[in-house]
Amino acid sequence: HWDDILRLASSIKQGTVTASLMLRKLGSYPRQNGLAVALRELGRIERTLFILDWLQSVELRRRVHAGLNKGEARNSLARAVFFNRLGEIRDRSFEQQRYRASGLNLVTAAIVLWNTVYLERATQGLVEAGKPVDGELLQFLSPLGWEHINLTGDYVWRQSRRLEDGKFRPLRMPGKP
Repeated sequence: HWDDILRLASSIKQGTVTASLMLRKLGSYPRQNGLAVALRELGRIERTLFILDWLQSVELRRRVHAGLNKGEARNSLARAVFFNRLGEIRDRSFEQQRYRASGLNLVTAAIVLWNTVYLERATQGLVEAGKPVDGELLQFLSPLGWEHINLTGDYVWRQSRRLEDGKFRPLRMPGKP
């Protein structure tokens, strides 16, 4: 069935058919289709090759764990933002569920943006103050922290403390009042 696999891959790549549609069609046959069996066996070969790479490569395991850690950190941030409803979306309609999920994504993205901007400003502030900044360590910084953000309580927006466009809040430098 190699020719069938190549034909299917070509059709998916050209956009003639979507992969999800083909998986649905192949799964809907009452008996196992020869192409479905061939694809499953090819998948097993790929999985075996990946496992062998995984076992041999410390770097691959490190990269995968770093990616998993980023995903977990993002999920932890989302859980912290969504604490009031115990992490559950209880809206009845799909549209309301979508709005709530979109709002959660928006707030999470705003926190990540805020942290990214201020991490960059803090790094630049250290450089300008003549402090050594090891560029190798910067890759380990993450904008997914939220301990410094008040997720509960009252928010008071004072018009007198509003910043002009393009301006930032001052950085709190250790050792300075």
